[in-house]
Amino acid sequence: MTRPTRRDLLQGAGALAAVLAVPGLLRAQEASPRHNVSGFVVQDWRDHFETLGVGAIVCDTASRALHFWNAEGGDYRLYPTSVPVSPELTRLGYTEVVAKREAPSWRPTPSMRERFPDWPEVVPGGDPLNPLGAFALNLSWTYYLIHGTHDTRKIGRASSDGCIGLYNPHISALFAVAQVGTQVRII
Repeated sequence: MTRPTRRDLLQGAGALAAVLAVPGLLRAQEASPRHNVSGFVVQDWRDHFETLGVGAIVCDTASRALHFWNAEGGDYRLYPTSVPVSPELTRLGYTEVVAKREAPSWRPTPSMRERFPDWPEVVPGGDPLNPLGAFALNLSWTYYLIHGTHDTRKIGRASSDGCIGLYNPHISALFAVAQVGTQVRII
């Protein structure tokens, strides 16, 4: 029997390391990329609207991203979002921005009040417990908003009761450029 060389030992150690890494690699391949920025799906406004009008927003609930285009199409923005917790709370289709509110107060919807009767009637704007964050864009659908959040853990997750949530700096930037009348599609 010949004595193993240093090269033999190093090759054996490399092979062992590769075998030990396989379970971790398999788990990584099974992981869903939806929570990762690289999981965003590219959208084109032309796939959703005939014209840009005063601007367009596509909220993609599958990739958890909001896409914005200004009226000229030269200002394109992409933001990570929170999305509704369940399909029953998710309203899909076409709507538009009908109002813009800075430091919005929050009132739980009637269905929220039924589920959580101990919740307050209203939480004033600027209160750290206010789930709407710094700004809100009201949509033409009653109770549906695009708004900020103080709870940054919600972004990238299914965590809302129907609204689309953004980091406060992102809703601030969107609030500055989105106009009342901006068309919105939630897919």
